[in-house]
Amino acid sequence: MPSLTEAQLKMLPEMSGLLQVRYRILNMVQMLGPIGRRALADSLSLAEREVRKETDLMREQGLIVANRTGMSISEAGIQILDVLKPLVYEWSGITDLERQLQKHLRVKRMTIVDGNVDQEPSVKAMMGVEAANLLKREAKQGDIIAVTGGSTVAAVGEQLSTASKIRGATFIAARGGMGVDVKMQANTIAAEFANNTGNEYRTLYLPEHLSEAAYNAMIHEPIVKDMLDLYDRTDIVVHGVGSADEMAWRRNSTSDEVEKLREHGAIGEAFGYYFDETGKAVQRIRTVGLQLEQVKKCPTVIALAGGASKAKAILAYFTNAPEQTNFITDLSAAQEMLKIIREEI
Repeated sequence: MPSLTEAQLKMLPEMSGLLQVRYRILNMVQMLGPIGRRALADSLSLAEREVRKETDLMREQGLIVANRTGMSISEAGIQILDVLKPLVYEWSGITDLERQLQKHLRVKRMTIVDGNVDQEPSVKAMMGVEAANLLKREAKQGDIIAVTGGSTVAAVGEQLSTASKIRGATFIAARGGMGVDVKMQANTIAAEFANNTGNEYRTLYLPEHLSEAAYNAMIHEPIVKDMLDLYDRTDIVVHGVGSADEMAWRRNSTSDEVEKLREHGAIGEAFGYYFDETGKAVQRIRTVGLQLEQVKKCPTVIALAGGASKAKAILAYFTNAPEQTNFITDLSAAQEMLKIIREEI
């Protein structure tokens, strides 16, 4: 006998799509509110006319409130989102996809948010919300929390505040400086995590990529030795997964160095390791920063990466990822990963 959900979909197949659209709109209002209709439409890649129609309905139902500053979610709207999330995920197939990928990637927890971060920047904020909520649940008094750089990890910090109740923690930069975009570097992001939650932070103001002579000299400096000790005692890691080309250019690698990575089949990167499609580490850069060996010893690991374009890079890294990883991605990356996995069988 079919379940109630299956019976509903048989009788009203159009209900699933409509519910998902309304759920996404309400969810985005919760994250970005107060927000205007045009900005909301742009964030969701929907027509403004459709957003106006749906938000007018939600306002009549008391799920959102509107004033001169824009639309915000009501308490009733928040309750509706909490109740609907399991249903929306089941109808959309996300719940089943999470189970399949959790088993294949061998991770502790798999979380998929709806959307495609390659096309909808707001999806990155949704991933940030999931990671921030997880961090709030896992962080304990006195924890050392290491964070890497990148826009996806930065999105986590944007969702944290003193109301997060993360107390007595120390946020540390998991690596040194990389590239020219200071806002996306681990030092800046670690400081934002700490400032937003009212905690302390430690930075590592060194170039991430060092020559052998510079590396051997720097690891004996007291300030560097202190950071290395913190890496050994790290309790939680929040990190992204990069594509090989992207990370090579961010490290200001030469054209010859990038070409060498391509010749070795490098497609993914994390913690200074470049991986090929099989997950084999084809190159490791010399860096003062959190090492993959140290990550594998951390009790809690939170990884984020999204977009179908990163699917191969993600699969390459997760051949080596620690089993205690909580992985957060988007639907487009998840679907592309499953497609690749099935092609390989």
